[in-house]
Amino acid sequence: MLSLKNNLLKIKVNPVGAELSRITSTNHRTEFMWNGNPDVWNGIAPILFPIVGGLKDDTFFHNGKSYKLPRHGFARRNASMQLHEQTKDKLTFKLVSDEALLKQYPFQFEFYTSYELTENTIIVSHEVKNANAKDMYFSLGAHPAFKCPVFADENYSDYYLEFETEEHSATHLLDSNSGLQNNQTELILNHTNKLPLHYQLFDRDALIFKDLKSKKITLSSKNKGAILSMSYEDFPYLGIWAKPNADYVCIEPWLGVADNINSNQRLKDKEAILKLAPNEVFKASYTISIEHSLLV
Repeated sequence: MLSLKNNLLKIKVNPVGAELSRITSTNHRTEFMWNGNPDVWNGIAPILFPIVGGLKDDTFFHNGKSYKLPRHGFARRNASMQLHEQTKDKLTFKLVSDEALLKQYPFQFEFYTSYELTENTIIVSHEVKNANAKDMYFSLGAHPAFKCPVFADENYSDYYLEFETEEHSATHLLDSNSGLQNNQTELILNHTNKLPLHYQLFDRDALIFKDLKSKKITLSSKNKGAILSMSYEDFPYLGIWAKPNADYVCIEPWLGVADNINSNQRLKDKEAILKLAPNEVFKASYTISIEHSLLV
């Protein structure tokens, strides 16, 4: 593990997959991230690249050829992710396309992820460089899991997510067998800015929002108040998820979504796919801020 620390926070990053693995109060040792218990879910904050969600039959087509990619792509848990640069306040990791990855994804790329610690905030930045002489197609997303409840004297149902503005939005449902979008929706946010958490909320998989006005969401406790917030200006979609009956909640800013059950599987036609011209660079970032009063 690699670490960054200041007078308020300490974070740890697993070089395998460049996965943010711990956020801890420097003074109180309070943990804010899920512990990755493999009996429940062994992820903590996997990076989703070059796709978000699943592909139909785990397959996409490009220029007449078929390619296999696992759900959420190959960046997560990738041991080829290398530490690129380290300073007192920042860690940057790099993943470069190689022969093995080209068999899964026919584009040369450089992919960077950095974590910068500033006061009570972690800035998570991603950068994609197209190293081809042709357009590159990709998606990008985050999947951080936050401990819930944070404190031992609380229950999961004491917590709620608060959006920065009132929302009227439906989740886009996933097929229970394939994990693909099934063209059905269900109203979740009915002119409200609060989403109460309970263990049955994710019985039908993740909540997927495509039309939120909010670009900031706060995990709050009925007893303790605000715990942490995420700002995601660069990400148009938001996923919220946990395993049923698990003591965490994932807040997932996305640039991309899972395939539809009726997808034609052509990568360039994939919903929300990003296109990057030769030698161009794409950048996106989000922040995680821990409530200051919990750290002093």
